[in-house]
Parts: sequence; C-alpha cells; structure tokens
Amino acid sequence: MTHRRWFTPWLLIAPALVWLLVFTVWPSINTVILSFTNARPLGGGHFVGLQNFQRALNDDQLGDALLNSVIYMVICLPLLTVLPLLMALLVQKRLPGITFFRTAFYTPVIASAVVVALIWGWVLDERGLVNGIAQRLGILNQALPFLTDRWLLLLSAIGLTVWKGLGYYMIIYLSALGNIGRELHEAAAVDGAGAFRRFLHVTLPGVRNTMLLVSVLISVSALRVFSELYVLSDGTGGPGGRDMSVVMLIQMYSRGFTGHLGYASALSLLLFVVTVGPLLLLLRLDRKAA
Repeated sequence: MTHRRWFTPWLLIAPALVWLLVFTVWPSINTVILSFTNARPLGGGHFVGLQNFQRALNDDQLGDALLNSVIYMVICLPLLTVLPLLMALLVQKRLPGITFFRTAFYTPVIASAVVVALIWGWVLDERGLVNGIAQRLGILNQALPFLTDRWLLLLSAIGLTVWKGLGYYMIIYLSALGNIGRELHEAAAVDGAGAFRRFLHVTLPGVRNTMLLVSVLISVSALRVFSELYVLSDGTGGPGGRDMSVVMLIQMYSRGFTGHLGYASALSLLLFVVTVGPLLLLLRLDRKAA
C-alpha cells in the first residue's frame, strides 16, 4: 500500500511546483537566452553574442541609473537598519497609549506605494505644502525644486522609501527583541550596566542575525527601486532622465511594440549581478563577525 502511494507527496506539491516552473524558473532561463539576442516584442530576433552587454558598457543612462541605485542603497541601508530598531525599542515598552503609536508607525506600510508617492508629490511640489509653509515662515525665499532637480528628486525618493519602510522593519525587530531573555537584561543591570551598555552588549548581539536579514532586504529593495522614482518624476526619470533607476531603464527599453527585449534582458542580468554583490559582502562580514 505504501509503495503504491509514493506519488502522493508529489501530487500535493505539484501545483506549487508547476507555478514555480512556469512563472519563475522558465522566465529566468528565457531572460538569459534573450540577453544574447536582438529580440523585440513582435519578432523572435536572432543571436548577437555579447553585443547587448557591450552596448551596456557604453550606455551613459545605465551609468546614471547604477549610480542612483548605489546612492539609494548606501543611504537607505544605515537609516532603515538603525532607525526601525530604535523605534522597536520604543514601542516595545508597555506605556499608556503605546498601541496608538505602534499603529501610527505601521500605517505607511499598508498604504499603496503609488498612492503614498502621489501624496508626497503633491506635498513636495513647488506649490505644495512644504514649500508653502517654508516660504510663509521666511525660511525660503523661493520654492525648492524637489521634483525637478536631479539630486533633490533622488533624495526625496529616498526619504519616501525610508518613511514607508520604517514600520515594516520595526515589526521584524519587535519579533527579534521578544526572543531576548529578560533575565539577560536583569543580570546586566545587577552587574551595574546602564541602559546604553545593555543596548550594546545584550540587545545588539540578540538582534544581530535580524540586522543581517534586514540589511539584505534593504539592499535588494534599494537596488530594485521603481515606484518611488517613477511616480515622483511622473515617469520621466527626472531632468534629462538622469534620475532613472535600473528597473526604470529596463521598463523603458522593454515596453511598447518597438521595445528592445534583448537589451532589456541584458540589463536585467546586470542588475542581478549588482544585487548579488552586496549580499555576498554582507554574508562575508557576518561570518567574520561570528
């Protein structure tokens, strides 16, 4: 009887396996194949070798996009690694009304990224709330071009990403803090350790693996940013298209009936390589610290 039912486990995982093969494995393989062709949406294309990758090396737009993505990651990584931990320590305390602050901190997470970006666009517009208040208070003589200056637009998108991600990573840290034994803090307090020393020698070691996980998630998200920059720049990628992320560049080349699917696929592979680099570095640093 047991021998006849050897296929039962395979039947149970078959739907998930088919889904994985059709929507993950095959598209990944197809992307690699297309990256060596000049395929277009309405044509199969033919093999062109490394031409797409050679074109990418000479693409100034790709250089700007990679720079934007790296700056995005470098700024978001420390902010979204440290600030949510401090917020988690704050809301972990059992204080009157703390539930309200937990809800308030998490609310941006459940809001749509596009809707939040549209609201930020209205607030940061030259006639928006920020410029209006700053000019009325005499802080500014003229409106700042948050959405039309290359670097201000990039920093505005980074601010949006940080603001929206704080609550999400705070929840992850809360679960990690709950696993730190209370007796460890009590023992450290008995030994004369103050709040700051307990944070350094009890809390941080207790959430070390969680900090690595958060760092990986932030790095991947920052390098693959799309919605924030796309909505804030109204799909243009900022002045001269210099605020595009790599994902925006891939989308630009792959859309429409005249899109360059081969080149877009090559950019996708390059983005994959760029994304894997920081992850390997973080894992190596974690092993050295262990």
